[in-house]
Amino acid sequence: MTSGPEQGPGSRPRHVPVLLAEVLEALQPKPHETYIDGTFGAGGYTRAILNAADCRVLAIDRDPTAIAAGEAIVADFDPRLTLVQRPFGELEYAASDAGFDAVDGVVLDIGVSSMQLDEPERGFSFLHDGPLDMRMSGEGPSAADVVNSFAEEQLADIIYELGEERRSRAIARAIVRQRVEKPFTRTKDLADLVLKVFHGRKEEGRHPATRTFQALRIFVNDELGELERALTAAERILKPGGRLVVVTFHSLEDRIVKRAITGLTKSTSPQGLPVELPGHGPQLKLLTRGAEEPTPAEIAANPRAASARLRAAERVAVAA
Repeated sequence: MTSGPEQGPGSRPRHVPVLLAEVLEALQPKPHETYIDGTFGAGGYTRAILNAADCRVLAIDRDPTAIAAGEAIVADFDPRLTLVQRPFGELEYAASDAGFDAVDGVVLDIGVSSMQLDEPERGFSFLHDGPLDMRMSGEGPSAADVVNSFAEEQLADIIYELGEERRSRAIARAIVRQRVEKPFTRTKDLADLVLKVFHGRKEEGRHPATRTFQALRIFVNDELGELERALTAAERILKPGGRLVVVTFHSLEDRIVKRAITGLTKSTSPQGLPVELPGHGPQLKLLTRGAEEPTPAEIAANPRAASARLRAAERVAVAA
């Protein structure tokens, strides 16, 4: 999956795997091992892993469009690639169904893919008019349902907490006022409204609707909940020596990953004991000091990589 914030008109890259060299370096694919790509997207990481070693990959994506497009890659790598439609928070169950009790590595690339951003009919983008949808799986309430039915206070909280938007209350108030006259059905309608709240001014070169669209997308797809479930599942399913590699694109995701990985590198035994209690030792060890970032050359070639951060850890040789 190639994720990241939207860029303005003239953005060139499509479906470019972000931090690909760094992901492979951290994952270190080896022959006869098994890996999970929990966020298949356009298949960039999956293809690179399978090309790097004679290994097997279980690829997961909740988006039926990604699954359909990925069938060509499945054919290219048959029988080493298995592709299934499922939320990545259920990767442990997906692995069990595929016959894998434990795996040698898990890679996650969090957020919206370039395919989704670049297809107006998916409703993720404010750069191109389309239905106000944003559902990765095509199921459940859409962004339009949320915008048209949630109370003003609920909308403000979503936009503030998930978009980190300081003007969330003004935006929510404007939404509620306008939807009385005409319900929101198009991305352009919502983007234009947010632009009015900001009096047509951009912040730091970004469209004012960036944070509001991010918040609605994260809420509609429960992205942070999926990430937390995926991190827990990955820790359980990794073999000793297995590696977890996660690429994030904004601070909310990165904080969750940092907190989860750091917490699993620490002992949970009571302080002062002369020995480590069984099952209370560290579960992971860090492979990256802090978060790795893309090089200036990668950002120049793919502006959507600018906010990417990579964190990686290795399962220690003890039972989960």
